[in-house]
Amino acid sequence: MIRPKLLFRLIHINWVLVFHGLDELVLKTHLFRPVRFLAVFSPYYWLRRESEPRAVRIRKTLEDLGPIFVKFGQALSTRKDLLPDDIADELVKLQDRVPPFPNALALAIIESELGIPIAEAFAEFDPAPLASASVAQVHTAVLHSGEQVVVKVLRPDIEERIHSDIGLLYELARFAEKFWNEARRLRPMEVVAEFEKTTLDELDLFREAANAAKLRRNFANSDIIYIPEIHWPLTRRKVMVMERIHGIPVGDIEELKAGGADFKLLAERGVEIFFTQVFRDNFFHADMHPGNIFVDLPAKYIAVDFGIVGSLSLSDQHYLAENFLAFFNRDYRKVAQMHVESGWVPGSTRIEEFESAIRSVCEPIFEKPLKDISFGQLLLRLFQTARRFDMHVQPQLVLLQKTLLNIEGLGRQLYPDLDLWQTAKPFLEKWFQERMGPKAKITNLMKQFPEFAEHFPEVPGLIYKALDNAATAKQQAENQNRELALMRLQMENNHSQTVWAILISAVIISAALLFR
Repeated sequence: MIRPKLLFRLIHINWVLVFHGLDELVLKTHLFRPVRFLAVFSPYYWLRRESEPRAVRIRKTLEDLGPIFVKFGQALSTRKDLLPDDIADELVKLQDRVPPFPNALALAIIESELGIPIAEAFAEFDPAPLASASVAQVHTAVLHSGEQVVVKVLRPDIEERIHSDIGLLYELARFAEKFWNEARRLRPMEVVAEFEKTTLDELDLFREAANAAKLRRNFANSDIIYIPEIHWPLTRRKVMVMERIHGIPVGDIEELKAGGADFKLLAERGVEIFFTQVFRDNFFHADMHPGNIFVDLPAKYIAVDFGIVGSLSLSDQHYLAENFLAFFNRDYRKVAQMHVESGWVPGSTRIEEFESAIRSVCEPIFEKPLKDISFGQLLLRLFQTARRFDMHVQPQLVLLQKTLLNIEGLGRQLYPDLDLWQTAKPFLEKWFQERMGPKAKITNLMKQFPEFAEHFPEVPGLIYKALDNAATAKQQAENQNRELALMRLQMENNHSQTVWAILISAVIISAALLFR
């Protein structure tokens, strides 16, 4: 039974769709086509805004529906291979041009969080937002020390709206598990739970600031990416102050061309940054849409917005690395074996059959640049293969998959001729050599040596105790064996006595019957 609050939310979603004239998308589906004529009886049917282009109506619908839907639109905006050009271009506006909330409200939130007036915190503060996104908006300011900074402020009542939409997602997931056979494999409840965790983390700007500080340390003195510095004294849960950066938005291709950007190097470095974060650092920026990435000409990235980050368990990291490397080497049997060993497909799966299915999907895309690969078709065929072999969705990898799609989308925009395979393969081979090669094993042994040396004086005592325990255990086992032998002998004697007693009783009864 859907709770009243969620029911009202569903009604609101329906109203927004009708208001922007998108109900036609629903009514044209196979399920609703027979009753489409009933829509004319709805008063909202006559309020539709069909005068605007469909792309604009879709973008405004997502904005009106709130942050969860805006994030969905941001993710889609990087997938120009999956969407018509007009829709993809319009959804780009969701990256940093969501309608802002009132300036006076932003100032009130900042002063409430800092506990001091704006003039005391900043020498200069621009009340007009520099950018506005689904969760927060950004203002420019100057500290009393003269440093240029940006001030990020959470939207008012954002938590309540997100909790409401996540509650709706849970209801839809429960509905799917109850009535959809595929739900067991896709694990919608776990996927929503993972999405809830990452989204709610994004509402704590203290956490985002800590994420930024860690990424900055990971890429200190890097030539390929720059992470701005956090100004901690003025950072709170709903307000974050960060060094202001100056760069060209990565999605502004014309300005990058005019500035002489090295697109090939940018695309290659994007792949390198992704694999470095995932495999070297095990800590990756998981919201790398174009609104969060800038370029310092000719080919250095600048990243902002660190509310969503991801990491993997060591086992998932290992399995992924082996899968990627086997995939790049076209060792599809190894890919199939890794999927079975990791538990991503049932252990009863026939390796040869699974290997053949993977080969048929992946082989056609090799030795092709990004521009010649239909990732939409590839994803469709991968989903079909997953369904056939009962492959379960791994909720802990959803963020990684989203990030990989963002990186691929950026690469497609910057340099469509990029050979993704040849760019990524050397990095993974180097990583494996550093992690799994002889030098790595010696390094790990040397790291463990101080701990071993610390406990070395205890080793003789531990050996003596182990031998003593073994001797004691042996003595106890011998005693138990003797007791068992005595019990067996006693049971055999008891059995013999019972048999003789039965025989004697039978003779006595027989004699009594004969001489009666």
